[in-house]
Amino acid sequence: MSEVTTSLQRPATSPSKSRSGMPYDSFEWQQEPPPSNGVPRSVWTRSHRRLSRWHRPYTAILIVLDLLSAVLASALAVTFIEKADSGFQGEEAKFYAVAFAALPLGWLAVLWGHGSYDRRYLGLGSEEFKRVVRAFVTVVASVSLLAFGTKTELSRVTIAYVTTASLIFILFGRYSARQILHVARRKTGHGAHRMILMGTLPEALEVYTAVTRSPAAGLIPVAIHVTDGFAATRGIETPVPVYAARDVLTLVREVGADTIAVCGSASAEPGELRRLAWQLEGTGVDLVVAPQLTDIAGPRVHIRPIEGLPLLHVEEPTLSGPGWLAKNLLDRVAAFFGLLALAPVLAMIALGIRMSDPGPVFFRQPRVGHEGRTFWVWKFRTMYVDAEERKASLEELNDSDGMLFKMKNDPRIFSFGNKLRATSLDELPQLINVLKGEMSLVGPRPLPADDGDYLGDVRRRLLVRPGITGLWQVSGRSDLSWDESVRLDLYYVDNWSLTYDLSILWRTIGVVLKRKGAY
Repeated sequence: MSEVTTSLQRPATSPSKSRSGMPYDSFEWQQEPPPSNGVPRSVWTRSHRRLSRWHRPYTAILIVLDLLSAVLASALAVTFIEKADSGFQGEEAKFYAVAFAALPLGWLAVLWGHGSYDRRYLGLGSEEFKRVVRAFVTVVASVSLLAFGTKTELSRVTIAYVTTASLIFILFGRYSARQILHVARRKTGHGAHRMILMGTLPEALEVYTAVTRSPAAGLIPVAIHVTDGFAATRGIETPVPVYAARDVLTLVREVGADTIAVCGSASAEPGELRRLAWQLEGTGVDLVVAPQLTDIAGPRVHIRPIEGLPLLHVEEPTLSGPGWLAKNLLDRVAAFFGLLALAPVLAMIALGIRMSDPGPVFFRQPRVGHEGRTFWVWKFRTMYVDAEERKASLEELNDSDGMLFKMKNDPRIFSFGNKLRATSLDELPQLINVLKGEMSLVGPRPLPADDGDYLGDVRRRLLVRPGITGLWQVSGRSDLSWDESVRLDLYYVDNWSLTYDLSILWRTIGVVLKRKGAY
């Protein structure tokens, strides 16, 4: 009997074993019954535990944190709200049972029901927090309905205080736990999935590059299983061992993997992916599919199954509408109040520049903005007044491989200017550009107007206003290559959202404090 394999390559078959005398696929009916496709499952338990188990202790920690958060919120309400026991006068024991037992346990039940402990959403992305917020709405509605149904006159202030405080504490606890998990993943590799990448070598390497950009994501490729044979790997240096024509489950055991990622075109072979999923049932090995679709954020992708065919629908980028209007309004308001609040700081910086080097306080340079329009960007001057004349003699020392001139230890920068650049305070005058509508708080970096025609992919970044900060700043700043900077800018253009902007602004604070990539 032909052996059933779990690779995406069809095993060799022999015509002599077919009932009709014709060649057959090894997964079709054979004279001797093949192993069953799929495994019997118990209603209550799995036949095998998942090989990846990091989520078990992590989920237990989240349950404890959520429970303590709800108890703490109740304790604060009892302490600081005078009529917290409204509706339970004379029933003190019942009140404390509800406040410190029933309500916290109810929170856990609702959080569980909303899938906030589902391992697919833990440790990465915003879905976990969205589910917590939805659970909060359910808790508020449930408490209100119970109070109405039992005709209990609860204090509205107490309900609002307890539920809102619980939400804040739960979100803070989960955010803190996630940060600790990310540190553990970056420094030790614990709490991560060990992956085997399956597909052609170029596709597998592309997925390898994508998943290793963010160690905090917890995806560690440990091997590549090529589906087009070893011949395609000759002369190519790979970051992990490459295998071919191997039984996948045997390979999983050899390399200590717990996840198989099917890459690109390998996932498109009819029936093969389904057969692979059958063979992995009951083994505890996770199966993920990495389609040939990169740099597309989750909210733009929807799976719409039609007659068993899962269609991946990609929405257009949202570059207009109420969200875009809110972004523009937020930019103008923040820039206006930011300039007012920072006026003393700006004055002190201006004085420091004049004392360090005679000349203008501000540096203005033409940059390309929204839809290719040129504007003058404002910055505090950090270089000597003859910096532009000296630039030609330093071109060969340029550390950047793209349109921008970047140089570590640039001799044209005076001492106080170095301090401004290290803290990014030289960028503060760009709030003037934001107030005038030429720039945004968050967006692609504004590029000089005299450095190219912005053809091809680079031109797409002009669909939005350039920003004071952006993905390029929170992802490495001057340490990034030109291609990586363009990739991040295009990712922002294609996947912009108001929530994403707020996330980048929050991350900018940490990057500025660490002074990473600032020169």
